[in-house]
Amino acid sequence: MTQVYLDLSRLIERLHRRFLDVLRAELKDLGIDDINAVQSLILANISGDELTVRDLVDRGYYLGSNASYNIKKLVESGYLIQERSPHDRRSVRIKLSEKGLNLCSQIQERQNSHAAAMMNGHGNSNGLDAACDTLRQLERAWSDYIHYRRA
Repeated sequence: MTQVYLDLSRLIERLHRRFLDVLRAELKDLGIDDINAVQSLILANISGDELTVRDLVDRGYYLGSNASYNIKKLVESGYLIQERSPHDRRSVRIKLSEKGLNLCSQIQERQNSHAAAMMNGHGNSNGLDAACDTLRQLERAWSDYIHYRRA
């Protein structure tokens, strides 16, 4: 069982890198060269929300300095809009611009095509559902471990 656990943790890292490769290819196909794969993933995770950089970090997606740098680049490239919160002038809120929404829509269409192709190749989603359940269990276990170590 220990080897399976180690293999799974390594596979998660490789899958993340491979997913970034897929996003990189999608951006290239779309003729997008002003942002990178990680930045397109940030856009997808923001989606239709309006939030703070801290919200992104708290969701567990990014480290603070990486998120701040990438958000700065996304604002400069016109994919994000950055505004001061009307309730707390110290807080800056971000949301997708029209350009960001359009890119997210295009990438979502391509991701839907990938999902459909996987379903056609495998016939049903039982294996994918089981994989997601297992990964969620692992995420909970790791989160619990971190939480209880801090307590």
